[in-house]
Amino acid sequence: MSNQEPRQVQEPCYDRHDPSAFVDWLRDTLHNPPDLTIHSLVVSPDISCYCVFLDTLTDKNKIEQELLSFLTDTDSLEEDHSPEDRMGVIRNRLPFSSIACTKDPKLCVESLLKGFCLIVLSGAPEMMLVQIAQSSKRDVSEPLTESTVRGPQLGFTEELGSNLSLLRKRIKNVHLHIEQVVLGTETENHVSLLFLDNLASDEVVEEFRRRLHAIKSDSVLDSAYVEEWIQDRTFSPFSTLLSTERPDVVTAHLLEGGVAVLVDGSPIALVGPITLFQFFIAPEDYYQRADIATLLRWVRILSFMLSIFVPALYVAVVSYHQELLPTSLLISIAGQREGVPFPAFVEATIMMVTFEVLREAGLRMPRIAGQAISIVGALVLGQAAVTAGLVSTAMVIVVAITAIANFVAPSYSFGITQRLLQFFYLMMAGAMGLFGVLCGVLFTVVHLASIKSFNVPYLSPVAPAVLSDWKDVLVRVPRPWMRSYPQTNQTKERRRGP
Repeated sequence: MSNQEPRQVQEPCYDRHDPSAFVDWLRDTLHNPPDLTIHSLVVSPDISCYCVFLDTLTDKNKIEQELLSFLTDTDSLEEDHSPEDRMGVIRNRLPFSSIACTKDPKLCVESLLKGFCLIVLSGAPEMMLVQIAQSSKRDVSEPLTESTVRGPQLGFTEELGSNLSLLRKRIKNVHLHIEQVVLGTETENHVSLLFLDNLASDEVVEEFRRRLHAIKSDSVLDSAYVEEWIQDRTFSPFSTLLSTERPDVVTAHLLEGGVAVLVDGSPIALVGPITLFQFFIAPEDYYQRADIATLLRWVRILSFMLSIFVPALYVAVVSYHQELLPTSLLISIAGQREGVPFPAFVEATIMMVTFEVLREAGLRMPRIAGQAISIVGALVLGQAAVTAGLVSTAMVIVVAITAIANFVAPSYSFGITQRLLQFFYLMMAGAMGLFGVLCGVLFTVVHLASIKSFNVPYLSPVAPAVLSDWKDVLVRVPRPWMRSYPQTNQTKERRRGP
């Protein structure tokens, strides 16, 4: 088999007197796909017309019922019209809002691949592009990963226009800026950058804009593609961008001087800059009273501590520091571990890895069986492991507490961060006991202090301290007391309201 270079198709100059040659070039350039439809029409005895479109991207019924019927209706066009005049008459009378004329062959090819219909009229100086794209899209539904009891129940879809509409309905403000950039040399996907120009910091907006334009990739299919390009730290378990599928969350961050990124084809939006403490905030905190929201926020912080420290502390105490346990509890744990063939570290690792496998299987299984597999599998395997003497009952309790606490995280990505930290602290505890756990905590704090999210310190407003922003960190004060914009995001304005 010989290695031949691909044949290069010469770009033609549009010949108004021979549109058939241009249509043949289009067919050759697109490699004559099965969904390419070309209609040859006779407008008048001396004028022919070609209608070209891809029926997989356009509304075929609308083209046949409205566009083709209009073009074949010769009574609507007077015979003494010149081709130039006829093109103008067609453009003015067509019942479509998005119509453009061009002489650029490359633009014609790009438009066909975006759902446009191309009209080529012999003798006319230009070609006409009519947007008749298919309107197949998913209806707006509830968010799948961020559910709330009280508050809006709408989530983003894969349609960029619908997502922008959801935000427009919430921010009826001329200050809302929407900038669009096309990313991916092969996919040419549309990505939107959103911010309020009267609140968002110019430096933060410019940094977002610079990183977006610096993306050099052949494909951008989801917001995760963009996140990996514009995030501040590549090798860090902590995300410097908040991913959400809730329009109200994006709206709240925009109204606090944040910047959002939406990708066509993805229901997940990216928001920044972000700090560590914002991962403990759920949308429902602002739909409940301040005292209830504060209580729930502390529950999430406690759950975070339990999920990352309980397995490590259990292994450290059982393996190295038995003297810290009360005598009765120590005797109980020793009795349960009698006959267990593995040390506590190996026992904990086996149980946690097994639970991660069950969790992943529950996510990948068909929805009708996934929940049953994860719950029943955990119960059956846990009971069988205890009966067989492979693990102790206390270890099953520790892993269960850890797993339940992990599900409290409002953000799914932050839940994955907790799972990574669990194994990190478990290894430190298995190697050096409580001293290892302490070293792990110090390393984590130093790492968090070194992270920035678009030039905003990750631990702010605690370190560095911004006292005016403490009203919505560990506690949420009543709304009438929150009269200032968060200065952590470097907002242009300081006070809310008139």
